Amino acid sequence: MPDDTRGQAADITASPADFAAPKIAPTAANGAFAVVFSLSFCHFLNDTMQSMIPAIYPILKEAHGLDFGQIGLITLAFQITASMFQPVIGFVTDRNPRPYSLAIGMGSTLIGLLLLSQAHSYPLILLAACLVGLGSAVFHPEASRVARQASGGRHGLAQSLFQVGGNAGSALGPLLAALIVLPYGQGSIAWFSAAAFVGMAVLFWIGGWYARNMKPRTAKAGISTAGMAAALGKRKVAIAVGVMVALIFSKTFYTAAFTSYFTFYLMGRFGVDVQTAQYALFSFLLSAPIGALVGGWLGDRIGRLPIIWFSILGALPFSLVLPYVGFEATLILAFIVGFIMSSSFSAILVYAQELIPGRVGLVAGVFFGFSFGLGGIGAAALGEIADIHGLDTVYAICAYLPAIGLLTIFLPPQPSRIAKS
Repeated sequence: MPDDTRGQAADITASPADFAAPKIAPTAANGAFAVVFSLSFCHFLNDTMQSMIPAIYPILKEAHGLDFGQIGLITLAFQITASMFQPVIGFVTDRNPRPYSLAIGMGSTLIGLLLLSQAHSYPLILLAACLVGLGSAVFHPEASRVARQASGGRHGLAQSLFQVGGNAGSALGPLLAALIVLPYGQGSIAWFSAAAFVGMAVLFWIGGWYARNMKPRTAKAGISTAGMAAALGKRKVAIAVGVMVALIFSKTFYTAAFTSYFTFYLMGRFGVDVQTAQYALFSFLLSAPIGALVGGWLGDRIGRLPIIWFSILGALPFSLVLPYVGFEATLILAFIVGFIMSSSFSAILVYAQELIPGRVGLVAGVFFGFSFGLGGIGAAALGEIADIHGLDTVYAICAYLPAIGLLTIFLPPQPSRIAKS
């Protein structure tokens, strides 16, 4: 057998975690999980600020006379900007990591918030949303890579902790909007730029840690993808990626219906005021960090596929009932659906990183990017449907989206288990 063939066979039996690049020096292992918690904190700050955009939609709608279609376009501008740049940034940093790019990305978010606080025209609102989206595009793929490398092999737990920070921030945004932005107006958004400054300082420290503990890519990392493709088969890899994109589609479209329009839905259907609707949205979003933490923790123990099955398809019975119940039951069911569906993202991301080893940043960029991009498209499409047929129709349609989870049957066994077999 030729030497290069023996090397490829050896790659198949290696753990995919060995192929993540660049690697951490062994001396950095102790205490490296503190970096994961710091990244989770920055993810919390990042997504708290990002969630201010949909949280202030009622203010923007009234102040600027916007319709639901224009509201959807704001979400589209923010999320498409993030989705387009994330895979590119992930691809570039896989080849040439930029430790301090995390702090620079947070700076874009800071500028976007300041502009949004003073924007008095629709084009400026769209520009501010794009700047916040650009900050997200820089942050997610590189931060996901650092979290994986600082995980000590507990990839699912590290990704879920990282995700918990973002989900907690997304949940807190509407609550802060109800407590601060609604009473004090659009200009008070500028106050949250202080959080962006804190985030920049922490991310600068993380960038220094990352720079000190990187090692150059090894030759083995360069051929690992071919080895894994040989173990699974290129056709199975392509099918698996397509299925995971479909699962992300079902999750983000459904979530977009809540993040962009749940407050309007509750006010229109049940006659509650804006603050009560914002508290209800906070309750829904609060389910996400809890679900993400449980899903990531269990994924390391029982495997990714059981979590993916449960987190997508398990929400279907509850989502089908939700559009036809009263106010209190709507809040309870929304929390249950949010908890179940949010447990999938870390499992899907780690599964994909194992499926395509050595491309941690690209995979994170693609899947975070698809999450943002599809969510933006979903918000815009659902806004048009709402303008024509009403929000009740939107939630009746979205109730069937979790059924897409049936496609999970086409996913192969967990890649790391194939690699070790």
